[in-house]
Amino acid sequence: MEELSGKDKQLIRDSWEKLGKNKVPHGIVMFTRLFELDPALLSLFSYKTKCGAVPDCLSSPEFLDHVTKVMVVIDAAVNHLDDLHSLEDFLLNLGKKHHAVGVKTQSFAVVGEALLHMLQCSLGASYTTALRQAWLNMYSVVVSAMTRGWAKNGEHKSN
Repeated sequence: MEELSGKDKQLIRDSWEKLGKNKVPHGIVMFTRLFELDPALLSLFSYKTKCGAVPDCLSSPEFLDHVTKVMVVIDAAVNHLDDLHSLEDFLLNLGKKHHAVGVKTQSFAVVGEALLHMLQCSLGASYTTALRQAWLNMYSVVVSAMTRGWAKNGEHKSN
């Protein structure tokens, strides 16, 4: 796994801390943008509560649980910036799980765009070009590991 610069790590940590302890509202902003960018992704969320429309999905307890889990994953990455390699197995497994439920690797880029949008909305003037790049650097490390896991899951299915 790639290493992030000290400046990137500090920018990421500081900006993540500014979002406060309850990250779920920020996750909702992120997923709202995700569904704007790629409405077809809504079909991946088939819970007991029908997620046929964005408002229905966003208010579903099962979906809110998923939002919480996504924010916990981002939190784990932020908390392990000095040793992202320690998350390798976790991220590989996460990639496998995403493959299993039908997520395409192209969707990882859309999630990245939605993450950056959420940060921009949540941080306002604190969202700078350098901060954006720092998050992109971290996200590329995370997605790289998830993509390897996604591909491994595909290999197992074809055997």
